[in-house]
Amino acid sequence: MEATTIKWIDRRIGTVVCRILSFYNRLTSNSKTNSPTKKILFIKLIEQGASLLAYSALKEAVNKVGKEHVYFLVFEENKPILSFLNILKDENIIVIRKDNFSIFLVDTIKALLYIKKRRIDSCIDMEFFSRASAILAFLSGAKKRVGLFSFTSEHPYRGSLITHKIHYNPYVHVSQYYLMLVRALEEKAVNEPLLKRPIADFETISPRVKIEEQHIARIKQLLGAENLTRKLIILNPNASDMLPLRKWETEKFKDLALLIHEKYNNALIVFTGIEKERSAIESLMSSLGKTSCMNLAGKTSLQELMALYQLSSLVITNDSGPAHFASMFDTSIIVLFGPETPQLFAPLGKNIQVVYKNLACSPCVNVFNHRFSPCTNNICMQEITVDDVFHKVIKVL
Repeated sequence: MEATTIKWIDRRIGTVVCRILSFYNRLTSNSKTNSPTKKILFIKLIEQGASLLAYSALKEAVNKVGKEHVYFLVFEENKPILSFLNILKDENIIVIRKDNFSIFLVDTIKALLYIKKRRIDSCIDMEFFSRASAILAFLSGAKKRVGLFSFTSEHPYRGSLITHKIHYNPYVHVSQYYLMLVRALEEKAVNEPLLKRPIADFETISPRVKIEEQHIARIKQLLGAENLTRKLIILNPNASDMLPLRKWETEKFKDLALLIHEKYNNALIVFTGIEKERSAIESLMSSLGKTSCMNLAGKTSLQELMALYQLSSLVITNDSGPAHFASMFDTSIIVLFGPETPQLFAPLGKNIQVVYKNLACSPCVNVFNHRFSPCTNNICMQEITVDDVFHKVIKVL
């Protein structure tokens, strides 16, 4: 299903279902929700980068109840990064496919039956005011359900399905917000909105991983022996139109590659992306010297892509999953932000450089519009010049 279809279902059908379930909840609810937490289910259906920002929250949950008692509900395409982190048992990662509505519905029913069978007592809704996630949390059967609640704000309606209610704070980094959700499990409702603690208490980290030698060897084979002594600079241009608002113009990536090659003649510029982007990147590379760049879009597995990040000196990308993936290694990262804010979504780590014009209309992708911006002209990204990014490259290298 397309993102717009999911949005329509969430708004039209989700609102009605939330009202019905909220009415049912008021008739049948048991206010005793302060029993000890024994099994925890996380719900975060979309975005692989968010799984990395949730690392500290997942780690705390595992420390709290044990690895075998932590579960995660996610869309199929976002499972690989969770498996890669190796913080959860693979069989505890529950997958929903969304190829079409029928498959989505069948998988959702199967997932809920699986969850109920395991008698999970606590559910953490990581989505921002998504009705679907609140409905899934309620139908999971968990007595404790932690998530965002509107209170007196005019956020998107999703009923009264949450038992441990967090007030949305637009000044807290998402990784800290995820950690707050876990710690809210043991809070009492009398203290709502949760949590009344200093933000400094919620210190988060980025996962650190080391890639197996076989994946490193595969990347070295793809790069070629003649390139192994060169400085690797990764460009992730998002050459397709999957995320048009977050996209920096492809022509600017080409101009940036030329400037890098002119100044750093020992650099090898490697373009990455998915298979659908490969031909667009080939067109981008047509005016570049073949010895100065390489196209690995669609040629690597997730583990091999991580190996590439581990070997690289610099990764340049828009605000997307690769920025967070690269943060697990010592490589430097330059992230281009526009419709979203680095204050909330910047990758964690010490080697992060951000380019952000901070326009008056930004961020326009936020929780109030389910991250579907009304913008059709991303000036926030167009205003980022090649020189803006190249100055960061010089600073880093």
